[in-house]
Amino acid sequence: MGIKVMLVEDHAVVREGLKALLAAEEDIIIVGEASSGEEAVEVAGRTGPQLVIMDLRLPGMSGIEATRALKEAFPGVGVVVLSMYDDEDTVLRALRAGASGYVLKRAGIEELLKAVRLVARGEAYLDSAVARRVVEGVQKGAADGVRGLGGEGAELTPRETEILRLVARGMTNAEIARRLFISVKTVQAHRANIMKKLGAHDRVELVKYALKKGLLNLEEEGR
Repeated sequence: MGIKVMLVEDHAVVREGLKALLAAEEDIIIVGEASSGEEAVEVAGRTGPQLVIMDLRLPGMSGIEATRALKEAFPGVGVVVLSMYDDEDTVLRALRAGASGYVLKRAGIEELLKAVRLVARGEAYLDSAVARRVVEGVQKGAADGVRGLGGEGAELTPRETEILRLVARGMTNAEIARRLFISVKTVQAHRANIMKKLGAHDRVELVKYALKKGLLNLEEEGR
């Protein structure tokens, strides 16, 4: 069965173009379309998409707000942002809202397809330009005022490093537990230790650290 995808894009011509390109793929089924964030939540409730491709510049509710609303209403839905914005602040706000993928509109269709398939599998995807911006922000120590994340004293064990990589890829505690054949409580304990060691407060900061250390080359995941 194919990946059930919903498109959220306010420009009809762009939306129709995306629909045609995606529908040509054997493993993708377009189940819904929306031109605003409010409509996206309503359509998702009726069509049950597995994944949403989300523009950020929408009338009324922004794409970031729509992403947050969709994740709150339908936690299992994956969101891939397709946007012209490549600044670090926008990328991080989208990730915090619940997006698991971020692709720039100037990228080719193959990059979008790669993101769709990875996020549909429960993984994460940042295209190379976006990942580079995030890494640069971390290296400058300016991202969200976080400085020294993962400083000299932050030494993770091999198991913690493995769990960090899976958390940063967007996997839940239960999914990590199944992957590693350990209990959810064990994952929670490791995750708490990782957060404490790194001085991190959320998954976005873990993504930044993983990118900085070369543990999570998200743009390479689909290769």
